[in-house]
Amino acid sequence: AGLPAVTADYLATAFPDERWEAAERAASALGEHFAAARFAEETTYGVLLVPDPDRLDTRRPMAAGTRRDQLGVATADVFDARLPAGVLGVRPGRPWAMVVTVTGAFGPSLGSHDQIVNGAARAFTVGGVDTRALMIRQVWGARVLQGGRELPDCEANERWTFTLFPGEGLTDGLAESGTVLKGKVRFRLGKANRGIGSARAAPAIAV
Repeated sequence: AGLPAVTADYLATAFPDERWEAAERAASALGEHFAAARFAEETTYGVLLVPDPDRLDTRRPMAAGTRRDQLGVATADVFDARLPAGVLGVRPGRPWAMVVTVTGAFGPSLGSHDQIVNGAARAFTVGGVDTRALMIRQVWGARVLQGGRELPDCEANERWTFTLFPGEGLTDGLAESGTVLKGKVRFRLGKANRGIGSARAAPAIAV
């Protein structure tokens, strides 16, 4: 995609110390704020790098070969044709943008799409930022790519989950989510009131 390699030298040059310090504070704040959420104990927050969408748009399915190292075989993503373009939470302009969010396999369970969208802002606001705004397809797509072979929301994990995207609007009354199931990365639509334990969220803050 023409993006610079994410090396130690690149990270030190692209993101000054104060950005890393801010990211560390944001990760701690997310962990503390959502500590009472269901499954919070298995959630890890950290730095995610989201690519410039003009070079690599993680809102869209990746080429089959991109998944070869992750899934063991070149396989096309499953992408519901009804999905719109998607929210562009990270704008073009920088090769990599820093977002602090869930970086492990599992996010916390915060309810259904409807419960999250209609919940009180204070329940989702951390450091003055409403973390629902970046609960979007673009961020999850980047998270899957950077997960390497340890993919989030994957049936091969200790438990299978899917991540809701309440930062995206409904499509035909259905809510967006992402998961890795039956050997494929899947961008899906489902019931907006589905709040079962496998439905997870990924609060996020841009740094």
